[in-house]
Amino acid sequence: MKTSEQLNLPADIKYTPDHVWLKNDGETLLAGISDYAQDQLGEVSFVDMPQAGSRFAAGEEFGSVESVKSVNGLFMPVSGTIAEVNTALENTPTLINASCYAEGWIVRIVPDNKADVDALLTAEAYKVQL
Repeated sequence: MKTSEQLNLPADIKYTPDHVWLKNDGETLLAGISDYAQDQLGEVSFVDMPQAGSRFAAGEEFGSVESVKSVNGLFMPVSGTIAEVNTALENTPTLINASCYAEGWIVRIVPDNKADVDALLTAEAYKVQL
């Protein structure tokens, strides 16, 4: 397990207390699980993702991430519609372990209100609550 100093928590990303990160990507938002979450899970073996076009409210479960250790639900950081899922995770779920903020993103979201992102945790605030 990584120490808090070893965790990669980019400052340009917002976080939820449920360990989902969100990054502005133009008209959409990329979402995945944080470095802390993937470190706690261990090697990811399966990712259950929603279908593109599915709509979820903030806080609603939209999928799950599985490892040998556990199955953890993924909760929507903001209300919106799933624009795209990372199909590369179907065959290579360990991309989440190798690169959780880049190749290991899970879904692309079209938010109902982009301003909702401002209410999420900064990297500093997220680190404090770990």
